[in-house]
Amino acid sequence: MLPAASPAGVRLADVLASQVLSATGARNALGLPRARRSVLVVVDGLGVANLNARAGHARTLVAGPRKGIVSGFPTTTAAALTSLYTGTAPGTHGIVGYDALVPGVGVRNQLRDWGADMEPETWQRSAPLLADVPSTVVNEPRYVDSGFTRATLRGADYVAARTIDDRIDAAIEAVHARDGIVSCYVPDLDRIGHERGWQSDAWIDALERLDGAIARLADRIPAGAGILVTADHGMVDVPEHRHVVVPPALLDGVAHVAGEPRCLQLHRDPSWSGWEATVAAWRAAFDDVAWVATRDELVASGWLGDVDDAVLPRIGDLVVAMRGSGALYVREDDPARGMVGQHGSFTSEELRVPLVRLGAYSGS
Repeated sequence: MLPAASPAGVRLADVLASQVLSATGARNALGLPRARRSVLVVVDGLGVANLNARAGHARTLVAGPRKGIVSGFPTTTAAALTSLYTGTAPGTHGIVGYDALVPGVGVRNQLRDWGADMEPETWQRSAPLLADVPSTVVNEPRYVDSGFTRATLRGADYVAARTIDDRIDAAIEAVHARDGIVSCYVPDLDRIGHERGWQSDAWIDALERLDGAIARLADRIPAGAGILVTADHGMVDVPEHRHVVVPPALLDGVAHVAGEPRCLQLHRDPSWSGWEATVAAWRAAFDDVAWVATRDELVASGWLGDVDDAVLPRIGDLVVAMRGSGALYVREDDPARGMVGQHGSFTSEELRVPLVRLGAYSGS
């Protein structure tokens, strides 16, 4: 049985949507006061558990409430950022995994594989929130014209900056320049976490640089401007002895494997007549270390929100989301086995992300 998806409480999809409403003083899910100028800092890969465990290295970020908010499922960047930037759930916007099935085409990466099979303006099915408000996006140069940027951030002015400090400085300059929203993306902690783990010294160093930069942002924003700091997901370090290679027999009848190692999405071969037996075999093999759910069970759980008919085929017929600190691989030589920090599943370490309120948003 999947964890309960309680409708109560703030979710990541409420954050930017509330910020947009706060610009005009409209009521919003976060209860933000009116702020005609504001900054949203999105830290990839910073969960509440990660932050609290290293609180001594991040005094600015832990100054407020430390319980955080729910990111959403799956806890992967493509799905979570799309929910943040559109205010909708994966069942509506259609980005349902790190890798996901493009029906009739095959499995495509939802961050990188944009093109004829995944047109940014149509494959991502919800209107970007920043398209109709004065807005600036501060991000790395490599993403300036990416398909994912077009799908989720089109309409915003794009400012390219390479380092954490450069991006925060660019956000400070942008919020002084005009009314509107500045969204600043920080991928550094996620990247280091994947390569070395979130418990590494390099990750702590990056957290300290980020915390100092956020303190500088709070000091230098215009009077009356608000700041929100949040994240797309948390991270779990996966030790090598928790790597599980799927027995080949379990892949009988599986036409496509999507998702990622902590949350596989398996698509059945339509010609396979023994799918019920395949599902039973996966449950028998992994029920003690994973949540194993059919597509119908996942949809009924509410984790994806209301699922549009056009989105259903993109979701795996069977979803296997890891508990604890393990990961599943369908090949012994899977290059993903080189990653230390991972995410994608339902654990609180992956689901709960910070929501830090500074400037005009402090105390709201």
